Amino acid sequence: MRDIRDDILYSIAGHKVTATIIAEDDGIVAETAAAEQAAKDLGLTVDRMLAEGSPVKKGDEIARLCGTPKQAAMAEDLLIGLMAKPSGIATSARRFVNKAGRRPKIVSGAWKKMPWSQKEVIRRAVTIGGADCRISPEPFLYLDKNYVRMLGGISESLEAVASLNGYLKVVQLKGAYKDMASEACEAIEHGADIIFIDSGRHADVKRVVERLNQLGIRDNVKIAFGGSIRLEDVEALKAMDVDILDIGRQIIDAPLLDMRLEVIETRDGQGE
Repeated sequence: MRDIRDDILYSIAGHKVTATIIAEDDGIVAETAAAEQAAKDLGLTVDRMLAEGSPVKKGDEIARLCGTPKQAAMAEDLLIGLMAKPSGIATSARRFVNKAGRRPKIVSGAWKKMPWSQKEVIRRAVTIGGADCRISPEPFLYLDKNYVRMLGGISESLEAVASLNGYLKVVQLKGAYKDMASEACEAIEHGADIIFIDSGRHADVKRVVERLNQLGIRDNVKIAFGGSIRLEDVEALKAMDVDILDIGRQIIDAPLLDMRLEVIETRDGQGE
């Protein structure tokens, strides 16, 4: 069945249009390189495209394109579809990074839970926003709760990987075996470099930091924290001496950065 839009566009097929893509909110743009290539693949001339990571305010022009009416109509869905959601993720990541300042480091590992087809785009968006996709830039072994359970416990898990030199040892703590502070001490005693308090409870962080300070071993480990962290939680967590915050849904499920395509000029292109 013929799309009725084809009939409308056919009647002005000889025309040329200039269109802009405009930000509908403040934020950070992502996937603009992919959008520029997609526009060229459609046959559009790209007169302007903001660079990856550029800040925008509501009403700012992200792109300016020239082509046929059909090309412009196709661009509205395709180009905004490529940029809007990643830009929303990048925008949220930047807000957390700005809120945290120099410390704690903001990471977002929730991209691992997304479909394979989306992982790379999400990772780029997180990075464009200034956050990290991994809990450490150095090579590391991540002993999550399932590895810890399968290997017999926290100390047993760390002993199992003790001979693997050149890797930081990261242990996810859930308070499954004893109180969180005791689990943290056990992990440090057996060689953990980063302890990841993945409970979402601020009180757990406070107790762990207090215990480690009492024992004089706070500087022996980095403390990461995760679990439904909101932007308004960052200030309190900074005061608790956390090194790393792992932000999940608040970044990955961020609303898209809304955009619109506006045709700003139409002209007869028959003589071109």
